[in-house]
Amino acid sequence: MTDSSTGHTVLLVYGTRPEAIKMAPVVHELRRGRSLRPVLAVTGQHRTMLDQVNSLFGLVPDYDLEILQHRQSLSGVTTRALAGLEAVMTEVRPDAVVVQGDTTTAFTGALAAFYQNVPVVHLEAGLRTDDPSSPFPEEINRRLTAQLADLHLAPTPSARANLLAEGVRADSILVTGNTVIDALLQVTAAPPPDDRLLADVRQRIGDSGRPVVLVTAHRRESWGEPLARVGAALARLATERPELLIVLPAHRNPAVREAVLPPLAGLPGIIVADPVDYAAFAHLMAMATVVLTDSGGVQEEAPSLGKPVLVLRDNTERPEGVRAGTARLVGTDPDQIVAAVGNLVDDPVAYAAMAGAVNPYGDGQAARRAVAAIEHRLLGAPVPDAFVPDLPLPPARPITIPRQPAVPHRERTGTVVTAGREESGA
Repeated sequence: MTDSSTGHTVLLVYGTRPEAIKMAPVVHELRRGRSLRPVLAVTGQHRTMLDQVNSLFGLVPDYDLEILQHRQSLSGVTTRALAGLEAVMTEVRPDAVVVQGDTTTAFTGALAAFYQNVPVVHLEAGLRTDDPSSPFPEEINRRLTAQLADLHLAPTPSARANLLAEGVRADSILVTGNTVIDALLQVTAAPPPDDRLLADVRQRIGDSGRPVVLVTAHRRESWGEPLARVGAALARLATERPELLIVLPAHRNPAVREAVLPPLAGLPGIIVADPVDYAAFAHLMAMATVVLTDSGGVQEEAPSLGKPVLVLRDNTERPEGVRAGTARLVGTDPDQIVAAVGNLVDDPVAYAAMAGAVNPYGDGQAARRAVAAIEHRLLGAPVPDAFVPDLPLPPARPITIPRQPAVPHRERTGTVVTAGREESGA
């Protein structure tokens, strides 16, 4: 495995594609320095999608727990990850453990480190909806992780304010910006990959400047009727607005496909594709006119590319985008979705206001700040600068549209809540 006999060792734990994307800039920043040695442990909570990102960013795990099982339950993910990470930490004996976000991998990584009295660094700390059922199970995962963390790397001032309101000490919090912006800027600076979906979209756009609506929808709390409403909205857009090209990389989870896809069958102007790798998706965002999403990561990424975001949720733990004007909550009501897309496509002033708004989520320097904060915690290095977005906005609690939140649909096998698709991100 890896020699942990010399130097300060930082164990970075992740298990899903969104975690890998956001962890990659931190890994590279650690590698550039000489004071801390990164060791990577993946749970394999997602498999194929995780391997794609590892390959894209040159991440080679030192430990791979391979916990993925068919129709895995949330409790099964938790127990297998906790046992596997305990063994890894016993062998590595890290000086700190870094976890990212709100997945079950993040929570179990923090818990395993706490059990071994190892400091926990929480990347992307402080996001809140104040609703335990939305997103499920992420809201509880990140709250529990905050209780276990020693260093909280908040992506925004609002996230910092959330932590302070919960009693977290100010000197244990640093606002870094979000590392997903670092990753996105790296990927979009490179030439686009040779991808069939990208080529198809380019061919259909041609020289006409045809508006492209990029759609991602997968969240657990939207399974069932909410996703069916999204499908109905897309069918209406395809029928009523034939000038649009709607692109839907559909998640492989049957709970998603069976809800969204039936009303779209045979409609022109819609491309339904399998999920694409991160590089292709980043370039799809760059080609899009409008982005419809329930993904947390996409809410952060699209504004960096000047793309208005319509959020297919009733609430968001990322209120900064709504307040800055880069995003708007539309929920899953077909009338609201169709009207919001039409407004952006038809009204150049409304479009320019959203597309030109300042991105509040980062400046591409989040990984540098994160590593500097870890060096301060472990080595007594100088306190790093904080990310300050160029926005005259007060700290914000979660934003919710004024309607009854959708009840999360929890697929069951016997009495077990299954985890066919877990957690945040594209």
